[in-house]
Amino acid sequence: MKFQLATIDSGSGPSAALIVGDKVVEVAAATGREADRSMLALISGWDANLPRLEAVAAKADSLGAPLASAKLLAPITDPGGIFCVGANYSDHVAEMAAQAGRPIADPKAIGVRSWQFLKTRHCLTGTNSIVAMHPRAKKIDWEAELAVVIGKKAFQVSEEDALDYVLGYTIANDLSARDLNKRDQLPDVNPFKFDWVAHKNWDGSCPLGPAITLARDVADPQDLDITLEVNGVVKQQSNSSRMIFNIREQIADLSRNFTLWPGDVILTGTPAGVGAGRGEFLNKGDVIRIRIEGLGELVNTMG
Repeated sequence: MKFQLATIDSGSGPSAALIVGDKVVEVAAATGREADRSMLALISGWDANLPRLEAVAAKADSLGAPLASAKLLAPITDPGGIFCVGANYSDHVAEMAAQAGRPIADPKAIGVRSWQFLKTRHCLTGTNSIVAMHPRAKKIDWEAELAVVIGKKAFQVSEEDALDYVLGYTIANDLSARDLNKRDQLPDVNPFKFDWVAHKNWDGSCPLGPAITLARDVADPQDLDITLEVNGVVKQQSNSSRMIFNIREQIADLSRNFTLWPGDVILTGTPAGVGAGRGEFLNKGDVIRIRIEGLGELVNTMG
């Protein structure tokens, strides 16, 4: 049976749930197993847990509550790592190069592999939440991204086998404080010029959701339409086929250096149409709506 994985606010904390059509079922309430409250635990023991989840999903009509009544949190609230692939869409690289007045570089042409930075789990928030503006930034930008959720331990995996380690996919918004990415008082050649922590990490700066769609239900993750709107106006419209480094390559590159664990999240890059390329940035009250084909809709309001 087809279902999605979600985490809901149960009133006493985060609790893993299944979305089946227009119903949501709290897994622990259905199974009577306290351990089933943890999405990370369910993912970590996926092969053993899947039959139990299938049985819960089959009873969604009788056990479930209306999805509209549930408060959805980030589908996984405690990943070990959130790895973000930078400059990974050809159209986005072109717009940012034009904005910075520099030539376009093709990393593959010179043998460079995919490049990553980190967000921390305190950045996570779910759909329909209010995201507080960064207290020190005036240029908050949007970035629609396809997110990959790792399903099993992966170390030095090949590109050929990489998708075997994927549990599923969801939607992310890699919110960015563009005016905090450089220390203006330092010259460009100074190694301390860039500040990726301030630029990319503050509470709520990684909306994720609404749920995890299982890999088995996504025919081709490299051919998904991606759309982002701000206040109903389309800003980003692209397709995951435009990645420079595809999902297989990203997983292989990351796992060359360290182990990826179940529940780890990879943000795979953003396409053209970010605010920095337009000279437009977010304000309080702005509503950001991201849709990725087959994965649903992630909606957040800046507050």
